[in-house]
Amino acid sequence: MPELPEVEALREFLTGRLVGREVARALPVAFHAMKTYDPPLSAIEGRTVTAVGRHGKFLDIMAGDLHLVCHLARAGWLRWHDAVPAAPPRPGKGPLALRVTLAAPEGGRSPGAGFDLTEAGTQKRLAVYCVRDPAEVPGIARLGPDPLDPAFTREAFAGLLRGETRRLKGVLRDQSVLAGVGNAYSDEILHAARMSPFKPAGGLTPEETGTLYDALTGTLRAALDRSRGLAAGQLKAGKRTGLRVHGRTGEPCPVCGDTIREVSYRDSALQYCPACQTGGRPLADRRLSRLLK
Repeated sequence: MPELPEVEALREFLTGRLVGREVARALPVAFHAMKTYDPPLSAIEGRTVTAVGRHGKFLDIMAGDLHLVCHLARAGWLRWHDAVPAAPPRPGKGPLALRVTLAAPEGGRSPGAGFDLTEAGTQKRLAVYCVRDPAEVPGIARLGPDPLDPAFTREAFAGLLRGETRRLKGVLRDQSVLAGVGNAYSDEILHAARMSPFKPAGGLTPEETGTLYDALTGTLRAALDRSRGLAAGQLKAGKRTGLRVHGRTGEPCPVCGDTIREVSYRDSALQYCPACQTGGRPLADRRLSRLLK
């Protein structure tokens, strides 16, 4: 799933290609992806893109007083075209969910540039909204603070954790607590902080809270630095290359050399290093037995 660093890199990528350009066509191909109907998606056609924003994992393409908001979910992605294919897409065929075409340069005869939103797999969760205010999107309305916002200080982070009864892994992934952190980067942050995913969030000492804050902001900034300048099609591979523990079950930890372990859930899994994070003790699979703390 694209998380804050990849979505921010996509925002920067699209800013340089969309701002100042007119939207010629916005075509929903997978109609289940459209979550709003008023204003209709066609209302954005003929308008000029003024900015591209980000709210957590949501992209926000602004055109006048309208916002085309997209959430790529787990298996969605954006594919850029310098020239959009001339043949119209067929609904219900393949992974294509949305196609946006820009007006061709004045006097140009070739098709305009644009992008496709695609979604692999059978669990179709990619979402597209055409709204007058991004706060109308339920997922945006409930977002917590952005970890890379300058206003997100160590003290603000400590306030979020105060009184928490949940485990660190769940708190970091909760979009109403922190906007933009998902399964992969929560694993990376906890590894950098040398903390168990199941450590109670509300029980951290001030020193531990500071360590986790530094790991949170440092991990996300480093990932964003790696992503900047990459073309949209390269961001997924760039993310995988930079991960140290997530998705690397059975490999040696790059810090200590211990074997990276996994805890599996029904539809996801987390990875961690026992030596770095749990005092050398492997965590039991939650599906089989009680977790070690």
